[in-house]
Formats: sequence, structure tokens, C-alpha cells
Amino acid sequence: MAGASSFVLQAPVRAHHGWSSFDAERPLYLEGRAAKVTWRNPHAEVELELASQLALPADLAKRPVPAQSAMLDGPAILAKTVLPKRSDKRWELELAPLTRLEAWKVAEIKPGTPMSVVGYTFSGEKGEAVLRVEYLFVDGKAYGLRSSPV
Repeated sequence: MAGASSFVLQAPVRAHHGWSSFDAERPLYLEGRAAKVTWRNPHAEVELELASQLALPADLAKRPVPAQSAMLDGPAILAKTVLPKRSDKRWELELAPLTRLEAWKVAEIKPGTPMSVVGYTFSGEKGEAVLRVEYLFVDGKAYGLRSSPV
């Protein structure tokens, strides 16, 4: 038994990315269905399977976005949003911490849930297909995830 007690199982470790890791000058639009969801801190994560015909919605720049405590120009962010250049079919979405999602009253996202997001990836779209979500659009509602609602 002594030998068995020294055996340790290790779970894979995912890096937590702060806002400064991402290119905030080039917001991206993604749309699809949640393939896998991890609802925990330091932030919820969704593996998004992209829609087969990804396109910017014609009304994206005019969508209302909710006020939040961070000083952001939501309409300007939406107006300069583009599609990713890379061809990945699945992206890892980094959402907000659970306390902030609860403040916004975001229901726990389940696999299969259709959703769209605007957010940021790494400069030059280098590295993994990871998107830090600025705006979440799910169940007909918009949520600003940078900070708390006002």
C-alpha cells in the first residue's frame, strides 16, 4: 500500500490567459454550437464547433450591447469585428469568471447550445484557436463579459 499512496494522478493543466495576452484591436466573430462546456473558475470555457457557413451578421454593428462597469465602446467594437482568417472548425472560448456570469444572469451553457461571440485571439491569430469573449450572444440575449453589469 505504501507504494500506491505515492502514485499521483495529474489532470491536464490549461493556461489562464489575461486580457493582455489578446489582440484587442482586431475583434473576431464566431458562431456555432457548444460542443463541450467546463463551468468552473478561473473562468468558464466552451469548446465551440463553428457553423459550416460562418458569416458576419448584417446587423452585428447595430446590435445593442449592455452597459457594464468597464468603459468600453461596444458599438465601435462590433463595427470593427471581422471573421477569423484561420480555418479551425473548433475554438476554445474563455468566458468570464463564474461570479461575473452569475451577475449577468447567464444560465449555464449546455453542450448543443447555439451561440455567437465577439472576442479576441492572439496577435496574428498565432497559437491555439482560443478566443477571450468580450460579448456573448445566447438565447436571444447579449452579455458583456469584460466587467460587471451596471
